[in-house]
Amino acid sequence: MLEKRGERVVIVGATSGDTGSAAIEGCKHCENVDIFILHPHNRVSEVQRRQMTTIFGENIHNIAIEGNFDDCQEMVKNSFADQSFLKGTRLVAVNSINWARIMAQIVYYFHAALQLGGPARSISFSVPTGNFGDIFAGYLARNMGLPINQLIVATNRNDILHRFMSGNQYVKETLHATLSPSMDIMVSSNFERLLFDLHGRNGAAIAGLMDSFKQGGGFSVEQERWTEARKLFDSLAVDDAQTCETIAEVYEQTGEVLDPHTAIGVKAARECRRNLDIPMVILGTAHPVKFPDAVEKAGVGKALELPAHLCDLFERDERCTVLPNDLKAVQAFVSQHGNRGKPL
Repeated sequence: MLEKRGERVVIVGATSGDTGSAAIEGCKHCENVDIFILHPHNRVSEVQRRQMTTIFGENIHNIAIEGNFDDCQEMVKNSFADQSFLKGTRLVAVNSINWARIMAQIVYYFHAALQLGGPARSISFSVPTGNFGDIFAGYLARNMGLPINQLIVATNRNDILHRFMSGNQYVKETLHATLSPSMDIMVSSNFERLLFDLHGRNGAAIAGLMDSFKQGGGFSVEQERWTEARKLFDSLAVDDAQTCETIAEVYEQTGEVLDPHTAIGVKAARECRRNLDIPMVILGTAHPVKFPDAVEKAGVGKALELPAHLCDLFERDERCTVLPNDLKAVQAFVSQHGNRGKPL
């Protein structure tokens, strides 16, 4: 469509590890797209990083930010709010702040349910999530009529979503590095969308809540709104030790090696499942070879091999730019290197 219109766009995305490589793979052949992916410097696994930084192209730019994922995500949001640095070129999102990604994620809830007897029977899901995008897609699938009985928010030590679901407290705390880095998130963008629905789609009310949150105060919602959310949602925070225990248990029981995020989903499903007669689907998130530290600490003896198309990943050259945690520096880089290396 961009080719037909004679247009170019700039993609600026933030990744906690997995979105970045998927976005780059999807967009690398697009002549009319310049893509800039921000990831937190030294806070993704080596395989995650290399999946991004070993793909070369005049329109591909990997940026390691000296901060955490929340910092990267905030830069993307602020860039959408003021796009003057692009000098007229449009900005496009690939994160779950882009509604199109949520729409695509809805599909596999229906697909899974149909494999298990839906819509004639109810289905439950346990979803490893930090940004609330994937599980929000499940919430929307239920609103569309899919008989989902329960959605479990499975998260790690960075447990802001669990603290809300279990105790009605949405308060930002210190972000910790864990063995499940894709969920090392403390500001869950898509959670605002659930709050929007819980408040009768009152944008002004949500703006007030989020202003309080950004100023460090956090918030609780009215009891009846929180109770409404709890009709569908349960949650569990799983620490690194419990994650490794679950990886080891599942391997011993089934011979399958889980990545740490999926293991958290399994742990949460086992702890929070409401009804044993209703099938529980755990959303698997990644290949375990991307997280060797977790697998090693779990004591799983099985040697993990990279998939065939990535077998030489550790021999490939990398290209990445490290930038300070500074919005202006990032925007200046995008402006300078857009349009296939020609300043925008």
